[in-house]
Amino acid sequence: MAKQKYYVVWEGKKPGIYTSWAECQAQTNGYPQARFKAYESEADAKAALARGWKASFAGAAKASAAPGTAAKAKGAAAKAAASGVLPPQVVLDSISVDVGSKGNPGIVEYKGVDTRTGEVIFQHPPIAKGTNNLGEFLAIVHGLAYLKKQDSSKTIYSDSVTAISWVRKKEVATNLPRDASTQEIWMLVDRALAWLHANSYSNKIIKWDTKAWGEIKADYGRK
Repeated sequence: MAKQKYYVVWEGKKPGIYTSWAECQAQTNGYPQARFKAYESEADAKAALARGWKASFAGAAKASAAPGTAAKAKGAAAKAAASGVLPPQVVLDSISVDVGSKGNPGIVEYKGVDTRTGEVIFQHPPIAKGTNNLGEFLAIVHGLAYLKKQDSSKTIYSDSVTAISWVRKKEVATNLPRDASTQEIWMLVDRALAWLHANSYSNKIIKWDTKAWGEIKADYGRK
């Protein structure tokens, strides 16, 4: 049986302490700059609510910086992420992208979601044949193009180091052949590369820390 958690909502529709993740989400989804965190005991939750989110987050950061506590703090962060509560260093006003695939190479699809709420912002239907890295690359560029149209400087999160590198270099390095079976994804990749060469952007592209934060919000859950 899962251990009872207590969710403190400092900044939300109705601040307070909630005993389920669903209740916490109801108070924070769609709320600008929502501040919330999970605690193992009701006493800790009550104390945190009383001292405020700034002091609570600052205390957690100070503890993680203390000698010998790095591994423990990282483990705590991973547990919090698994419950849906992200650590304060995650920029919630952002887009998270990820790819879903069946085989590598194989069928590829991708989407971008609101990091705070998980709401799907854009998605591309399945592509007949491609690779995970090419899908991740397309997802990032799609996110950049979308934010460019919105005149938005939001951050983009991706859990692919390779795709982030390709975007920054404005080139891809893949062994996927160009043939009839891969025509669709190569057309999309060529278009994405052309966009990168023709456009500038100020958006930060940050590697999602899966070990510390749990699966990226856009994850397809197929692992």
